Amino acid sequence: MADRFDVVVIGSGPAGYVAAIRAAQLGLSTACVEKWVDGDGKVTLGGTCLNVGCIPSKALLDSSYKYAEALGHLDVHGISTEGVKIDVPAMLARKEKIVSQLTGGIAGLFKHNGVTTITGRGKVLAGAKVEVTDHEGKVVQVLEAGNIIIAAGSVPVNIPPAPIDNKHIIDSTGALELTEVPGRLGVIGAGVIGLELGSVWGRLGSEVVILEALDDFLPMMDVQIAKEAAKIFKKQGLDIRLGTRVTKATVKKGKVEVAYSTTEGEQVESFDKLIVAVGRKPRSEELFASDSGLTLDERGYIFVNDFCETEAPHVYAVGDVVRGPMLAHKGSEEGIMVAERIAGKKAQMNYDCIPSVVYTHPEIAAVGRTEQELKADGVPYKAGVFPFAASGRALASNDSDGMVKMLAHADTDRILGCHVVGPSAADLVQQVVIAMEFGSSAEDLALTVFGHPTLSEAVHEAALAVNGHAIHIANRKKR
Repeated sequence: MADRFDVVVIGSGPAGYVAAIRAAQLGLSTACVEKWVDGDGKVTLGGTCLNVGCIPSKALLDSSYKYAEALGHLDVHGISTEGVKIDVPAMLARKEKIVSQLTGGIAGLFKHNGVTTITGRGKVLAGAKVEVTDHEGKVVQVLEAGNIIIAAGSVPVNIPPAPIDNKHIIDSTGALELTEVPGRLGVIGAGVIGLELGSVWGRLGSEVVILEALDDFLPMMDVQIAKEAAKIFKKQGLDIRLGTRVTKATVKKGKVEVAYSTTEGEQVESFDKLIVAVGRKPRSEELFASDSGLTLDERGYIFVNDFCETEAPHVYAVGDVVRGPMLAHKGSEEGIMVAERIAGKKAQMNYDCIPSVVYTHPEIAAVGRTEQELKADGVPYKAGVFPFAASGRALASNDSDGMVKMLAHADTDRILGCHVVGPSAADLVQQVVIAMEFGSSAEDLALTVFGHPTLSEAVHEAALAVNGHAIHIANRKKR
């Protein structure tokens, strides 16, 4: 007889483990099926984000920034440093310790909340059942579920011109495991992943060339912010080449020769390592039986409605495997929403207030609409911009590149978006996320008292600037 649970979650990444914990907190018997195992065959929780994504990349970004700062940016503070060096194996060991601590923490939370962990690959069958197979493809268990939450996540996109060999041509996972600094590093893709990984190894001494097929840099970001970020990265030494389409990557004598086309014709570059970071795709293959009632859209995402309900009764899907930005926090909140709806609560998500972040230095962060989107939709708006060069706290920290940009409706003054490139951009944007959740106007933020001296004052001044009231910069004269 099959085991039965009120909720069966497939996948233990940020969407899955959060959904499982919340479902268990609400009194629902819950199981989480996870196929990822370590070298000893023991189940590993946390998914891509905790194991080979968000967390390890941030650990390396932080280590590499500290090294770069010690190497060449402390003299302005009167601090002399000599003989600064990087121990890459030690840096990687620190990363692994953090990953182990956090994945172990999830296991502890599962135990505390009564979530049953099941090792294997989950597959949705008709009638709200989940088939579990081992790594050899043998069926080991069939679970009966009152409800199923699919949180299978995503995988890196591979491209035919640059096949991954896990030695010279690597994906984002391999880029987190390099044991020495490449002399010359190529990166295909100038998106979030490419920029973050390029930043890590660039700070550690690699000559980094980033090849991007698109003609626009960070097209999902506000154009003004993206242009400012591009200037900063160029100053840092990142060689970002737009409008370059890679046609072939070949390993010759331990080097990777990359051929790419531009408006000027065919070009060839040689690298010690090549990272393929052209994005991710939903892990939706072999995830459900043909008679399960689930359907995929043309891009491989599981079709769901606004409440993450699939077309199959009692089956939900959340996170990277469904529409919307592939962001861990988006998936987590969808997991909570679904768990609460299963428990009879009227939970819902506000997809208009999901922040996005690029963890370079300086960080780039955004929430809401961009100026180009507002223009395209004919929405009347007004903008306020405040540079960190006018921030006392940023100058005191020797970290004054970038700006805060606030967008508000021209008639109602309601905040429509906020975009930041600069120090602590992620945390500054989060303040505006909260404001937008409460339907705040730019004037509401302008009337709020911000501590001095803080980086947060840049948000305050940008809000003031929306209506021409900024104090610490000259306001634009009204026409």
